[in-house]
Amino acid sequence: MVAQVKRIYLSGLLGFLFMLTAEAGVGNSSAMPFCSETEQCLMFDLICESDEYEVRHYDSVKWVSTTERSIFMEMAAMKAFKRLYKYIDGGNEKGKKIEMTAPVLIKMVDKKFWQKSEYTMSFLLPAEDQENPPTPTDSNVHVHETPDTHVYVQSYGGWMTSWIDKRKADTLSAKLDSINAKYSKGFHFGAGYNSPMTMFKRHNEVWFVAEGEPVCPDEWE
Repeated sequence: MVAQVKRIYLSGLLGFLFMLTAEAGVGNSSAMPFCSETEQCLMFDLICESDEYEVRHYDSVKWVSTTERSIFMEMAAMKAFKRLYKYIDGGNEKGKKIEMTAPVLIKMVDKKFWQKSEYTMSFLLPAEDQENPPTPTDSNVHVHETPDTHVYVQSYGGWMTSWIDKRKADTLSAKLDSINAKYSKGFHFGAGYNSPMTMFKRHNEVWFVAEGEPVCPDEWE
């Protein structure tokens, strides 16, 4: 009887903890050591990790996004950032100034080096604007919601450039292919957590969206 009560108690406790983490879409940045330059950051549940990659679970959240075409990610990112910054600086139907959050995401489509491509940059909307975000006044800017999802993540320091991002993405995709992990191909996301003014201890990530049940590293226990 005592053992049964303990099992029920533990099941209830685990369920309660899961409910707490499952609702943590956007939260206080103090919970994440590498997300320290904004008050709010995108929260996640760490499923498993190794030196090569992490598996994370993210709740459904809303972003404000814009798309720019260019040969180089760096050129597209500068134009897209300015457009999105205008939105959070009051360029919306409410004229509301919105707090900057992290990370800034860039969706990158696979392409040949010399080809133009579409780069979609997204700012995470803070918790207070998740339910009813202001409508953009710029027709090139839109609000959208990403679904509840799992992602494969590889972190790295320094600066996010086209060359470094591609190298990191190729390394992660090769690892995922070697363990037969299923993930969305043809694109990936670059996530940046720092201001362009930050010179040291920068944190960037490469994300691939998992399909089906994610695969943990062999050494994870």
